[in-house]
Amino acid sequence: MAVHHVNGKRTIDLLVVVIPALNEERTIGDVVEAVPRDLSNVGEVCIVVVDDGSTDATAELARASGAIVVRHDVNLGVGAAFATGIDRALRLGADVIVNVDADGQFQPADVPELVRPILEDGYGFVTCTRFGDPALVPKMPWVKKWGNGVVCHIVNTITRHQFTDVSCGFRAYTRETALRLNLFGQFTYTHETFIDLACKRVRMTEVPLKVRGEREFGKSRVAASVWKYAFQTLPIIVRSMRDTRPLLTFGPVALVFLLLGLGSTGFVGGWWLAYGRTSPWSSLVTVGIGSLVLSTIFAVLAMVADQVGRSRRLLEDVLYHERRRAYDEAAMRSSPADELERQTEFGSVADADRGLRT
Repeated sequence: MAVHHVNGKRTIDLLVVVIPALNEERTIGDVVEAVPRDLSNVGEVCIVVVDDGSTDATAELARASGAIVVRHDVNLGVGAAFATGIDRALRLGADVIVNVDADGQFQPADVPELVRPILEDGYGFVTCTRFGDPALVPKMPWVKKWGNGVVCHIVNTITRHQFTDVSCGFRAYTRETALRLNLFGQFTYTHETFIDLACKRVRMTEVPLKVRGEREFGKSRVAASVWKYAFQTLPIIVRSMRDTRPLLTFGPVALVFLLLGLGSTGFVGGWWLAYGRTSPWSSLVTVGIGSLVLSTIFAVLAMVADQVGRSRRLLEDVLYHERRRAYDEAAMRSSPADELERQTEFGSVADADRGLRT
C-alpha cells in the first residue's frame, strides 16, 4: 500500500469504491453520488460499478453519475461481481478498496469511518457490523437476525475471532490484503473472506455503523429466502473450512468414530470377560470395528488434507507475488481518468477491453 505521512498522518494516493449491482436503477445513482470524493487522508477517490448482467438502466445511470462501469454479459452472482470489482480496483492501483452494496442499505458517507482503522491503526481488513452497538441494531425480521447469529458463531469458531457480524457487505481492504485474497464462491463472498484472511493472519476488525435493516426497493438478490441463502452458503463455508482448516474439518469426525469404536468394543469386551459370551451385544462388535475403520479413514484424510493445505499455502505465496507484479504493471498503464475516457468511447470498461482485443 502506498502510504505517505503528512503532518504525522498516514495518507494514501487512491481509494477505489466497488459497487456490485444487479438491476438497481432505482438506487444506483444515489449511491454513487453519495460516495464522498474529498477525503482528508486520500489523494483520489474512484468508483467502480460492476453491472452483473442487469436488464435495466443500472449501467447507464451509474456511468452518468461518474462511475467506471464494468459489465458482465450475464448474471454470474454477487461473489463473481465482487471478484471482478477487486480485479479492476487493483488494476487501477488502488491502495484501499471499499466494497458497498448498491441497494442503499449502507450509507456511503460512512466510508471515512470504515477506512479509519486502516489509516490510523494499520489494519488490513475492516468490516461494518450491524450488531456491534445495541443502539445501532437495525430493524429486520427475527429469522434473519437468528440466521446471522448462527453463521457468525460458525465463522468465529473456524477463525478463532469474535466478530458480531460476518454477513455485512460494507467492507474495506488494503491493497496487500486484496492481493492475498483467494475466493471461489460465486453466490456470495462474505463468510469465505473471513475464513481466508484469518488463515493468512491478516489483521481484521469491525466498526459499528448505522445500516438500514430492509431494502427500500425490491427484495435482496442474495438473502431473499433465509433457507435458500443457508442452503447455498453452507457449502461455501464447508469448502473454505476444508481448505484452510483441514484438521479441524476431519479431525473431530475421526475422533467421534474412534470414541464410538472404542466404546462399543470395550463394552462388549468387558461383557465377555464378565459372562464368557458376547450375546446379546454381538452386533456391537460389528459397530465397533466399523467405527474404528471409519476413524482411521478420516484420520488419514485429515493428514492428507493438511499436507495439501501446506502445498496450497506455498502456491498462494507464489500467486501473491505474481499478482503483485502483474497488477503493478497494469496500474502503471492505466489510471481512473484513462478508464473513464475509454468508457466514454466504448460504453463500458468491459466493452473497451473487448475492443482492445479485436
